Amino acid sequence: MLWRHGETTYNAEHRFQGQRDIPLNPVGRAQARRAARHLAGLGPTHLWSSDLERAAATAAYLARLTGLEVQRDPDLRERHGGAWEGLTMAEIRERYPDDLAAWEPPGGERLAAVADRTAAALLRIAEKSGPGSLAVVAGHGASLTWGMSRLLGLDERITGGLGNCCWALLSRRGEEGRWRLLEFNVGALPEPVEPVEVAELGQED
Repeated sequence: MLWRHGETTYNAEHRFQGQRDIPLNPVGRAQARRAARHLAGLGPTHLWSSDLERAAATAAYLARLTGLEVQRDPDLRERHGGAWEGLTMAEIRERYPDDLAAWEPPGGERLAAVADRTAAALLRIAEKSGPGSLAVVAGHGASLTWGMSRLLGLDERITGGLGNCCWALLSRRGEEGRWRLLEFNVGALPEPVEPVEVAELGQED
């Protein structure tokens, strides 16, 4: 299970975070606490995290509920954003339009390199966890999504990103160890769906 960290001040301000070690804000801590209660009920057997504080702090909420040790892996880190780190998306759009179109930050880590290292980390975790286990990996929106896509054999930009404290569920089955995506961006609804009166529904609904 791939679990993105809770919200930070940079997330709220739409700033490119990259590998800056920004902590969770109060909203992010509440998100992590709420998500951890749900994930604990699924019976995780292993718990891993990026070594950046926002991911490790998110994982810590689940560790307290399950008694699992948080194992940190620097290969789960977010992409290094080079010149983009600390800038808002509006500033990046204004200063680096060509680089933004290619989604490759000047002086930063290449998208393919992020996908390679994250996929390798996820594969190591799967092999260490073993069959029938449920490993929860707390990390970052871009690196987790791109690593997942690499394992699934998809283009790294074919899916949207994970929302803060949302998760994706992968399984690995068969002798060839083929990966399948079972759930993606779970918990993404920002607010409860309003109830719909029966009279408002058409007969085909």
